[in-house]
Amino acid sequence: MIKQQSARLLLQAIENQLQQLSLWQGDYPSARALSSKEPFCCDTLKFEQWLQFILIPRMNALIDGDHPLPSEIAITPMAEEAFKSCGIKGNVLIHTINDFDKLLSSS
Repeated sequence: MIKQQSARLLLQAIENQLQQLSLWQGDYPSARALSSKEPFCCDTLKFEQWLQFILIPRMNALIDGDHPLPSEIAITPMAEEAFKSCGIKGNVLIHTINDFDKLLSSS
């Protein structure tokens, strides 16, 4: 239960940081864009869109349904690439994503 609570807090922090960086968007992507089979939907979405429209809702749904969270996750390398030009606030977001990776990958 503590892992789920910590995960929810980190997901909220990721959302807040995306908003602070003006990377949170109001327009929902098309169904086609969301149904990509590529990792991170990299052929149809920006990474911040994948976080907003795929990762955050799916992880929150798992938590809400009291389902197990993934036991291994590694999205930090993609975050490092996507947010390297965002300066200090981008680094804060990258560190939060790394904390999320560590939380889910710990036993």
